[in-house]
Amino acid sequence: QVQLVESGGGLVQAGGSLRLSCTVRGSSFSGNAVGWFRQAPGKGREMVALITSAGTTNYRDSVKGRFTISGDSAKNTHYLQMNSLKPEDTAVYYCYFGTTEGPSWGPGTQVTVSS
Repeated sequence: QVQLVESGGGLVQAGGSLRLSCTVRGSSFSGNAVGWFRQAPGKGREMVALITSAGTTNYRDSVKGRFTISGDSAKNTHYLQMNSLKPEDTAVYYCYFGTTEGPSWGPGTQVTVSS
């Protein structure tokens, strides 16, 4: 059974930085896609950033140039470096692990950006 362990959320002022990490247990990063989604109050869950084991990345437009996703296959861990944070980035961030058998999700970590 796949388990996703997240860390790194918190409260930060606008313009600040945070780094989220997610470790995948029970499966391998190799050949699969990992990333982050987020959900703000009253809104749907949206893709933030994805990375494949081949290193291909994809970002939502509003975070391009500010967020960077990276992966460490040896540790089965991936990271989301978030810089120049804005109040509109406030949301619960969910780690995502996608395989041919379907997606797995972490429990979520709160990111709050104060103005």
